[in-house]
Amino acid sequence: MSSPTPYLAAACQTDLPAPQERTGIAATVDHQLLLIERAVVGYQPFGDVRLVVFPEFSHAAPIYETAEELHDKLAVTIPNEHTDRYVAVARERNIFIQTGSFLECDAAYPGHVFNTTCLIGPDGILSTYRKVNPWLPWEVHTSPHDLPGYDLPLFPVVETEIGWLGAAICYDWLFPEAIRQLAVAGAEVLIRVSAYMDPWGATPPLDWWTVVNRCRAIENLAYVVAANQAASAANFPPFSWPGGSMVVDFDGRLLAQADPGPHEKIVIAPIDIAALRAARQRRTGHQMLAQLRSETAVLPPIFHQQAGPERQPPRYESNEVATAAGRVALDAERARRQQFLTASTGGRSGEAIQ
Repeated sequence: MSSPTPYLAAACQTDLPAPQERTGIAATVDHQLLLIERAVVGYQPFGDVRLVVFPEFSHAAPIYETAEELHDKLAVTIPNEHTDRYVAVARERNIFIQTGSFLECDAAYPGHVFNTTCLIGPDGILSTYRKVNPWLPWEVHTSPHDLPGYDLPLFPVVETEIGWLGAAICYDWLFPEAIRQLAVAGAEVLIRVSAYMDPWGATPPLDWWTVVNRCRAIENLAYVVAANQAASAANFPPFSWPGGSMVVDFDGRLLAQADPGPHEKIVIAPIDIAALRAARQRRTGHQMLAQLRSETAVLPPIFHQQAGPERQPPRYESNEVATAAGRVALDAERARRQQFLTASTGGRSGEAIQ
């Protein structure tokens, strides 16, 4: 397998008003296409920008409280006229675009709304990713995991001429198991499409955004290209979005990062797939993917918010109920494991075992 020549990746963060109706999406796409042009043309003297990534909710945000309202006012099918425009630019510029997320509707799942990002290349839409872990309780998007009989890949990874690419959205990244699915499937560039808000964002004392992005790069021996919303509270109330978009190498080094705070910015950094592949092939230390004892990581189904026979979309209240049920299931699983440990150590689980 020949490796692509090194290229540049661009993480683009935006500070735009949230559309109130789906008719407002076109103006957002206009602006994001302009950012692509700025990135590709502006950095041409230094290298070829081949990958451009945008934030979560860059086309539409969940500004209404119910899936019904989102479906009625903001959700779109995919493909659509907006993805067609991205395809045209990808073909013209010979680049790959990870779109900001759309609120997606699908006739196969009436009434449901997915939080969806598309990987687009010169040949068209290469994959769509629907957020598996909505940010509960506020997000009332449906997780494809919760739909009976859902048979599409939950974590698609695509081989491209710039490497194997896999994406996940925002809160997904706080579940190491989710991003591990991408890495095990071969992803070399992990793409984070995010709307990670204050106070857990790109600023101390928490700075979860930076910690998580760097950790996922290290534990999966992969590049991370992470675009975060940078909208002010005036644009996306009640939260502010601290930006901090970044590119991280496979050793967890910050190659580029936007200054924190709500403002539009493009950050650019090099991606060297040949170096990554050489490291994965050569290393015997800190080779977590090859050394993963996967059978020890099997987890029981703690949280499972399955849609009912009528496939009703989630609501704030049902998200709260499901989380409470998950806590009960977690307590039961902890008790089961503690009982097993006590039995296996002759009742001495709290003592040193000689």
